[in-house]
Amino acid sequence: MNDKTSLADPSSEAEAPSELDMPAGAQALARAKPGGRTGRKTGRKNAGKAGKSGMAAEPAPVAVQPIARPARLKKRHWGLLASFVLIVLAPLVATVFYLWTQASDQYMSTTGFTVRSQESGGATELLGGLAQFAGGSTASDSDILYEFIQSQEMVEAVDARIDLRAHYGAPWPGDWAFALWPDATLEDLVWYWQRIVGISYDSGTGLIEVRAQAFDPEIARAVTTAILSESQDRINALNNQAREDAMRYARDDLDKAIARLKGAREALTRFRTRTRIVDPAADIQGRMGVMNNLQQQLAAALIEYDLLRGTTGDTDPRLTKAQQRIDVIRDRIRIERQTFTSENTDTGAVGEDYPTLIAEFESLNVDLQYAEETYRAALTALEVAREDAARQSRYLATYIKPTLAQEAEYPQRGILAGLMGLFLLLIWSIGALIYYSIRDRS
Repeated sequence: MNDKTSLADPSSEAEAPSELDMPAGAQALARAKPGGRTGRKTGRKNAGKAGKSGMAAEPAPVAVQPIARPARLKKRHWGLLASFVLIVLAPLVATVFYLWTQASDQYMSTTGFTVRSQESGGATELLGGLAQFAGGSTASDSDILYEFIQSQEMVEAVDARIDLRAHYGAPWPGDWAFALWPDATLEDLVWYWQRIVGISYDSGTGLIEVRAQAFDPEIARAVTTAILSESQDRINALNNQAREDAMRYARDDLDKAIARLKGAREALTRFRTRTRIVDPAADIQGRMGVMNNLQQQLAAALIEYDLLRGTTGDTDPRLTKAQQRIDVIRDRIRIERQTFTSENTDTGAVGEDYPTLIAEFESLNVDLQYAEETYRAALTALEVAREDAARQSRYLATYIKPTLAQEAEYPQRGILAGLMGLFLLLIWSIGALIYYSIRDRS
């Protein structure tokens, strides 16, 4: 191609279609194109004619770009299509083929239960309502069961009743995605247990719903039945432990209360033996009666003395005898008063002052009363614990018995295939966007 021609015409001759391939109208336009070879010849002819005739030349026709060629697939388009087939279509077809030809049907069995606590009544209500301290919280028992069903201990217990490895490993290796491999360890079985057993737990109401999947409907119901039985055994074990602890604690408290009551009574007995006073309050009341009698006698003697003094002389023997009686009564009153605070036994005291004796007696009496109340409370608690031990205070209430499936619900082939296709398409789309982003930047 000529360089001058390429500068005048933006489209090269190699890319421009030939005149033979063009329609008649396009050929005329191409010949009349100013930048083309035919256009230049026609322009020179017209200019020569115009110069000869002396007339102005006609304006050149408007140039028209050639029609675009049909779109064609390039190499990158074929690569993108091949990647779609490899990343999306091939795995999706393999998944659909596996789900509908190799995957084994699975049946589901459902059971539901909750932990209930039997209300205390009868004699326990007459014992002061202490039964509320003997039981536990049913919500905590439900939490225990929720964790117990997912534990290794539950897997071992169910595996001892039902050979889980034999049943769930039977479809292997045809159904390698949903079956259990034959040489699975106990840890592998615990991991597989999370796939075949689903648990729904409402902490507010304490309701637990268990769903088990198996390749046979009878095995699925057997699994849920075993879970229900093991849960009941665990609740019974918790009940037995609670009863034993309650009885042991109640007996220990009663033994301590009895020992305290014995000690309080022995201390009070030693006090009475030492002081020879059964009740200091009653004893002091008796002494106060004597004091009151002496006070009355002293008042009468003083009145008699005043009467004699007014009618007789100072040398009258009766006046002397009345004065002597008054002195004797006053001495006795003084001695009686000393017995309340003196520690001298010669005056009729017990060797200790009465305020100290009364304080000691009251302290011993308070200890005795407290020991008696503690003993009655411990005896009541023992009766409550014994009554609770005679019956089952907590039990497993089943509101959905283990069901027997009539139709296989799993695997959900349509949902699994749709999700597989969706995720594969997302992965391929993200990869294509990344590829074109890098290509546009490079």
